[in-house]
Amino acid sequence: MRKWQIPSFGIDSLELLDGDSTEPKLGHVLVRVHAVSLNYRDLMVVKGLYNPRLKMPRVPCSDGAGEVVAVGPLVTGFTPGDRVAGIFMQNWAEGTLTAAKSKEALGGDIDGMLATEVVLRASGLIKVPEHLSYAEAATLPCAAVTAWNALFSAETKPGDTVLIQGTGGVSIFALQFAKMAGARVLGISSSDEKLARAATLGLDAGLNYKTNPDWEKWALEMTGGEGVDLVVEVGGSGTLPRAIKAVRPGGTIAQIGVLSGAAEVGATEVIDVRPILSRQVRIHGVYVGSRADFAAMNKAMAQARLKPVIDSVFPFAEAPAALRRMESASHFGKIVISVE
Repeated sequence: MRKWQIPSFGIDSLELLDGDSTEPKLGHVLVRVHAVSLNYRDLMVVKGLYNPRLKMPRVPCSDGAGEVVAVGPLVTGFTPGDRVAGIFMQNWAEGTLTAAKSKEALGGDIDGMLATEVVLRASGLIKVPEHLSYAEAATLPCAAVTAWNALFSAETKPGDTVLIQGTGGVSIFALQFAKMAGARVLGISSSDEKLARAATLGLDAGLNYKTNPDWEKWALEMTGGEGVDLVVEVGGSGTLPRAIKAVRPGGTIAQIGVLSGAAEVGATEVIDVRPILSRQVRIHGVYVGSRADFAAMNKAMAQARLKPVIDSVFPFAEAPAALRRMESASHFGKIVISVE
């Protein structure tokens, strides 16, 4: 087997190593990885911005899909040949998140998926929809489950208005799931070209925040002064103040990302908490989701034959270049690394 690992922080520090294939032990499964997808978290991990005290060396990347090669003793539900993906937090099977369930996140607490083979607990795997390729299935564990959780923990329903920020993985999945649910979707981006492309996926209206920075006023105008039902908030502290102004009284902000901490979206402002109180805005922190959330999402995607949007595919040997693509913030949808 081969694997990429971080011996020290920095994209240029990544090293590609040969290793021995490992037989699965009790309750574990050996998976031949076919594809890995990138999240902004992976870039932060590699650069040392996510956890400066990360134990190294560490194999990065939380999201990957592949084929079951062998199963260990007492494993049920999986057989060689099954198409699977790892769940983001290996301990979170169902229910609400706890401190214990948040441990062992792939590509952070434990080694991730950027390898030709991985051994994971059977409880940390899930079968992927049959209509998806391995590259498409690899995009699901973090971005797709996060978007799913953001929308449906807020009980998004037909006729609701959802606001997405940017055109990265979570935002595009949120667009697709919101349209699947019958919602209206507004979107902001720094690129007119990306907004036009999002329109082909169902975006109802878009605004370039570079030329029109007061996007919260636009959101109010687009909703007759009421505000949107849900903001899928990937910006963080730089965009949250505007999100609070854009959401309707009693509406929800699904707080997911920290992109604006890296000057990705919007401008940093002091957060005034008074509108949160007076308008009873619900701010819901979303940290991916459970295996049960993943299963519910897979069922819906299979029924709708929904396909992820892939920006680009890099060979396994060019994993650092894929991370550079993520770093450039020029992608639309998901960046994938092929391990074929």
